[in-house]
Amino acid sequence: MRWSPSLFSAANQRSARRPQVEPVPFQMLLPLKLKKTVSGKNDRQREAACMQEMAVMFACFKKSEFDQQQCLKEVAAFQGCYKEYKEKASSLRQQERQGILVPGEKKLTHRQMNQLLKAFPPQS
Repeated sequence: MRWSPSLFSAANQRSARRPQVEPVPFQMLLPLKLKKTVSGKNDRQREAACMQEMAVMFACFKKSEFDQQQCLKEVAAFQGCYKEYKEKASSLRQQERQGILVPGEKKLTHRQMNQLLKAFPPQS
């Protein structure tokens, strides 16, 4: 049987399948420095509001065969939770528009980050 060189090409030095030699050498492609601004592409909220209350409400509907008169307490709890969520979201939106920085806030919007970067510009 004759061996083809293509059988051994996976282990050569240029192949991406060969085991990586540790430590991996660092290659700087771009200069390592912060930009002066942050884009706002990913500032959309992705969390769902009041999922627990909604699940309890739908479980009650299913149990009572979708009779809303028997699930008034669950519906009121869901509506109250959603009202609180909307008020909180509107206050956060208002703070974002005004550029108010809240001390101790873990998630900042792109406008708030840009305001901080203007106050403390990155060192070149």
